[in-house]
Amino acid sequence: MRKKIVAGNWKMNKNIQQGKELCNSILNLLETSNKEVILAVPFTHFTVLAELIKGSDLKLAAQNCHHELSGAFTGEISASMFVNLGIDYVILGHSERRAYNNEGNDLLRKKVDIALSQSLKVIYCCGESIEERKTGVHFDLVSEQIIEGLFHLDSESMKNIVIAYEPVWAIGTGETATSAQAQEMHSHIRKTIVNQFGAEVAQSTSILYGGSCKPSNAQELFSQPDVDGGLIGGASLDAEDFISIINA
Repeated sequence: MRKKIVAGNWKMNKNIQQGKELCNSILNLLETSNKEVILAVPFTHFTVLAELIKGSDLKLAAQNCHHELSGAFTGEISASMFVNLGIDYVILGHSERRAYNNEGNDLLRKKVDIALSQSLKVIYCCGESIEERKTGVHFDLVSEQIIEGLFHLDSESMKNIVIAYEPVWAIGTGETATSAQAQEMHSHIRKTIVNQFGAEVAQSTSILYGGSCKPSNAQELFSQPDVDGGLIGGASLDAEDFISIINA
C-alpha cells in the first residue's frame, strides 16, 4: 500500500521564533493520522525544530541540497550536513529552483544521486507552465523531467523517491488544477514509472499534488486514485489550514 504524505514547504518564510511557534501549533493540533507529515523548513531552523519534534511523528525536510558532498561552494549546503542534523527528506527540482536557479534535469540527477547516497529520501518535483499546457506538451515535458532525473536509478533506489507534481501555473496564483486534471497527470506519471520499473514499483511510489492545495479542495484532490497527498506551500504557514489538509 502506498504511503500517504502531506509535506509543508515553508520556503523562505518564518524566522526561528515564528517557526517554533508554528511547529508547536502544528504539534498541538496534530492527531493520529494515516499520513506521514513532513515540514520542509529553512535550514536555519533545523537544530531547534529537530529538538522540538522529538518523540512525535513529524519529519523534517531540506528544501534543496548541493550536488557535491563538500568543497569550495560558498553558500551551499551538502546532503551529508542535513543527515547530521537528523533530516529525513530533501525536496529537489522544485519549480522555483528550476526557474530562478536554472536547475535542469542533468543537475537534478546528480543531486538525486548525492542525496540517496547519504540516505536522504527525495521528494522530486516535476510540472509544466501554463504555456506548456496550452501548447499540449505538458505530458511529454513531465515525462522528460522524470526520465532524465530518475530513470538511471534501480528499483531499490526508487523506494526512497516521492514524486510531487507541480502545475507551475497553479502555484501562488490562486489557480488550482481540477481534481480531474490532477488525476490525469498523476496517472500519466504512474504509467511512465510502469514503463521503466514495472507495476510493483509504480504502485508503491507516492505521487503528491503540489499546486495551491488548500483546506477547501484537499479532500477532493486526495480522493483521486493516483493522488497520494500534497506538497503544500502557502497553506502550510497556517497551523489550522495545514492540519485541515492533513485531515482531509
